[in-house]
Amino acid sequence: MAGADGRRPIVVGVDPDPSKRLALAWAADEADRRRLPLRLVHAQGVPTGGYRSGETRPSWEEWNQALHELGDQVLKEAVAFVRSRHPEVEVSTLLAEGEPAWVLHQEARGAALVVVGSWHLSRRREMSSSSVILPLTAHAPCPVAVVPEPEHVTQQPAYFVVGVDGSPPAAAAVDVAFEEAALRGAHLRALYVWHPPLLGVLDEDAAVRECRRVLSETVAGRTATYPDVELHHEVVRGHPVQVLAEASEHALGLVVGTRGRGGFTGMFLGSVSQGVLHHAGCPVITVPA
Repeated sequence: MAGADGRRPIVVGVDPDPSKRLALAWAADEADRRRLPLRLVHAQGVPTGGYRSGETRPSWEEWNQALHELGDQVLKEAVAFVRSRHPEVEVSTLLAEGEPAWVLHQEARGAALVVVGSWHLSRRREMSSSSVILPLTAHAPCPVAVVPEPEHVTQQPAYFVVGVDGSPPAAAAVDVAFEEAALRGAHLRALYVWHPPLLGVLDEDAAVRECRRVLSETVAGRTATYPDVELHHEVVRGHPVQVLAEASEHALGLVVGTRGRGGFTGMFLGSVSQGVLHHAGCPVITVPA
């Protein structure tokens, strides 16, 4: 899916509700910052009663036609929104048949980043968005940005947060976090969250020193590539979801790996990653190894 110039696009899932454009706005801003093309994807799953109109007979053919017409309109409005926000961003569209999680996963194979929205509202909406977000973040071959809130600057200087635990996905997350911070002229907080085992440890000081060593080794070398990014790194004791969610409250964004070890011992997507996706107060980028 890379263009003739070799640039991989940013892919964004477009919601049919025009009031839910946080993800679309974030993706458009990101494409502008990175000078990448933007691909708008609207996936049509199994027709539901919500698409029925008074003029549409309940035949499959006409129902499917109504869905296509609606999808075309959704994408046209989304293109207009992006062009009004960033006229110079190159935009393409895809109206696809299939479940959104599957369609976006296919698109992720050729993407630089996939962006989707999320809502911290009713349980029904949370489950609906999770049916797309969790499979996508678990299996996408590229980073996935989940946007429950707009980027906000509630503390100065503005900063990104990245969770570090010594795993390959965490190292990849650090690379992404440095890039995102550099694009915004922001600082970066690298956090190693040490969660003591239930039975405790014989030497807690030694355990914390090891965490600091892993953290230092993980971020080493990145400051040379991104000399303008001011780095702050620290080891914090507590539960990874709680600590990272609290750190996200005043952050521009939070970056985590899709799998973990060390500070995230035994916690795979569905625990730490899933937890921060549900509780973070800012956009969350999950990064595979």
